[in-house]
Amino acid sequence: MIKPNLTEGLRTRMALGAMLGIGLTCLAATHALAQTAPPATAQASAQSLAAAPTTRVLAIGRLTKPLTPADLETVMPKEVRDTVALYLNGKIADWYIAKDSPGVVFILDVRSTEDARALTTDLPLVKAGLMQFQFIPLGPLSPLRLLMK
Repeated sequence: MIKPNLTEGLRTRMALGAMLGIGLTCLAATHALAQTAPPATAQASAQSLAAAPTTRVLAIGRLTKPLTPADLETVMPKEVRDTVALYLNGKIADWYIAKDSPGVVFILDVRSTEDARALTTDLPLVKAGLMQFQFIPLGPLSPLRLLMK
């Protein structure tokens, strides 16, 4: 008897989950923007998407200019310390590097972009004018509600 490849099975389940998420998001967008739908239905769908609670905030930090050797020596030790403190205090749920340009990507465990801005404003790179953040509120995959009717 041949045992199934568990890694391949996991990949398949992950791909199906991603396809479901993308499909439901497209379904909700199509439903909200459909030209043939009555305006009230499209508006209700858009309101449903907007009504989803913000559960996390995606914070994308981009360097405003290249760091100098002096920046690396003076600012970066403080930046690392303060960022690790945010992580250890439960404010940074996940953190990544941006692979397309110098910067960071945080998934912050906060409920508003205002809270996210308050956390990142005090980071040394931001204070020094070397980094700026963009904030995107995240919430549950609310198009799933369409399947529950």
